[in-house]
Amino acid sequence: MKKQVNYIEIAKETVILTAAVAVIAAAVYFFLVPSHASVSSISGLGIVLSNFIPLPLSAITMILNVVLLVIGFFTCGREFGVKTVYTSIMLPVFLGIFEMVFPDIGSLTDCQELDVLCYILVVSVGLSILFNRNASSGGLDIVAKIMNKYLHMDLGRAMSLSGMCVALSAAFVYDKKTVVLSILGTYFNGIVLDHFIFDHNIKRRVCIITEKEEELRNFIINDLHSGATIYESIGAYNMQKRNEIITIVDKNEYQKLMNYMNHEDPKAFITVYHVSDIRYQPKG
Repeated sequence: MKKQVNYIEIAKETVILTAAVAVIAAAVYFFLVPSHASVSSISGLGIVLSNFIPLPLSAITMILNVVLLVIGFFTCGREFGVKTVYTSIMLPVFLGIFEMVFPDIGSLTDCQELDVLCYILVVSVGLSILFNRNASSGGLDIVAKIMNKYLHMDLGRAMSLSGMCVALSAAFVYDKKTVVLSILGTYFNGIVLDHFIFDHNIKRRVCIITEKEEELRNFIINDLHSGATIYESIGAYNMQKRNEIITIVDKNEYQKLMNYMNHEDPKAFITVYHVSDIRYQPKG
């Protein structure tokens, strides 16, 4: 049976990806370009190369993206590749639009350090949206995604590592202050990006031993609309058998669960673990 195409979902996804890329392009053009810093992006490398190549930043970014785009398509899967084809094209397009509408724009903050800080904050918003949609703006984001998939490295750290070489490239063109800002900006960009992504995805594995086992089970299923697993446990001190209820919840559900337990059974034994990756094996 042929799978029906959901055009509404495709349109919605396209709008979200386009908005995210527009945010990234704005961060690059209005903050990164005036600062001359080369911070953790292929656009940062393009800023350095624009001193040697007589092409606009949008064209250099497009050329650099193509090579890594091909690599990302074959290593990260078709969905990642198709989405990133679109975003990789749209990023230089937005940069080109900004170049035409706002030619020779100067610093909006009149401070190199503030330009770098604003870039980090704004670009992290756009990148986190793309990564959580299994996409990328191209360039070094593809490298980070590959490292995340095959080396199991946090996306923020992967971005910092891959971007450090780009940051150091500023030494070929700019002064020591700009090089230091590029390196520090790359490092903090990884931290901020990691925060944006994992604060959204973080879950908690909560293990509870309580006298009100049946009430808790009903609360998890009917109020939190979540699942739970029950294990039989034996206390080492008196060898008493008790049931342990284990559930995995997000940040909001965790707060509701803790409020419920504090009200219903403050003496319950509770342990909590952070979970950043959950996988389900298909049956059969």
